[in-house]
Amino acid sequence: METARVLVAADKFKGSLTAVQVAERVTAGLRRVVPDIRVETLPVADGGDGTVAAAVAAGFERREARVTGPLGDPVTAAYAVRGTTAVVEMAEASGLQHLPEGVFAPLTATTYGSGELLLAAVEAGARTIVFGVGGSATTDGGAGMLAALGARFLDADGKPVGPGGGGLADLAEADLSGLDPRFAGIDLVLASDVDNPLTGSKGAPEVYGRQKGATEADIATLDAALAHYASLLGPEQADLPGAGAAGGIGYGALVALGARFRPGIEVMLDVLGFAPALDRATFVITGEGSLDTQTLHGKAPAGVAAAARAAGLPVVAVCGRLALSPEALAGAGIRRAYALMDLEPDPAVCMAEAGPLLERVAESIARDFLV
Repeated sequence: METARVLVAADKFKGSLTAVQVAERVTAGLRRVVPDIRVETLPVADGGDGTVAAAVAAGFERREARVTGPLGDPVTAAYAVRGTTAVVEMAEASGLQHLPEGVFAPLTATTYGSGELLLAAVEAGARTIVFGVGGSATTDGGAGMLAALGARFLDADGKPVGPGGGGLADLAEADLSGLDPRFAGIDLVLASDVDNPLTGSKGAPEVYGRQKGATEADIATLDAALAHYASLLGPEQADLPGAGAAGGIGYGALVALGARFRPGIEVMLDVLGFAPALDRATFVITGEGSLDTQTLHGKAPAGVAAAARAAGLPVVAVCGRLALSPEALAGAGIRRAYALMDLEPDPAVCMAEAGPLLERVAESIARDFLV
């Protein structure tokens, strides 16, 4: 029997293991059972946090820039470059990770630094930018990002409106004439696992505002402010898929920067070289921290499994927590899922011991499928 050629293409286990660490632990466990097994690792991401790290693991060069954080303070943000392609992750500049513990600024958090990060990528020679959007601390419709690129958002007195989505309630004039002209020649790909519109019952404030600290009153304020903002920039684009991504930064990219929306995992699999890796494999292992109904809506394991199934390859998944039925897994193209919590039911211990537990899970996969 020919030795299996395993492709490990998993996302991070949020809060415990990076995607690179997941791949390392799975490989170690497989080799404990089948020492000579051939394993190729391709850490993946779906456009949210961890996207730059996945690109770097695939051979992109990591770069850093000092940019404006969501609260207005300077932060160091990473992006990735290979040739004329850059991967920019908005959370690196404007993400929740830049907020102090327990501190939120739902009305004033800005995406200005995301615009500065896009500029850094252009100045590094990028002609194609994969703009991964997710994990934001912001709900400003991308106004801060566009301001960093030269747009002006003015109140009735001709003064710049305040930062964040709350400031857009005072917007009287949106002047895009000063936008950096280099963006007209950039292929900007909006990569997101979110296809929400900008406003309304499925819009950015209503669906995602609470996780950014917004009260019910804040949500109403933000929804009205974003609707007003869109009425000046282009109301028809507010309903496009992805407009509501990352607090509406998707809308700003679509309406003013000529971005095109693609599901994040599809874009990232292309950028990371997943198809050639799949051609070399006979067995695929994917996964993420929690396999649940969200997984089925454009998350990394669903994208990996769909592509592997189309290629006729068997797929199993690893996860911390499993909340999908065998039927749902099968529907996604996953033969079986192995959960760390089946070995260690205490969530805190499970997260703390995720690495060793994942190696044990990988040993089980090797015994069940590869010997």
